[in-house]
Amino acid sequence: MFLQKIFAERLRHLRTDRKVSMQKLAEEIGLKNKGTIGQFETEKTVPSADTLISLADYFNVSIDYLVGRSDNPMRR
Repeated sequence: MFLQKIFAERLRHLRTDRKVSMQKLAEEIGLKNKGTIGQFETEKTVPSADTLISLADYFNVSIDYLVGRSDNPMRR
């Protein structure tokens, strides 16, 4: 199950902890609309599967962690 609130909180935490701007993150993962990261963090929209994979790869965490299915950020 995708837990949007947890996803938004974890994305915001990962991004701010690493001092990456929303615009920089969007560019790094190939999003055309720079406001999309803000929409994810405010729960206005959810990412596609491809975007979830890109975010997990960028932050080196598991998708399960990002979407709230696990509290362990480590990949298997």
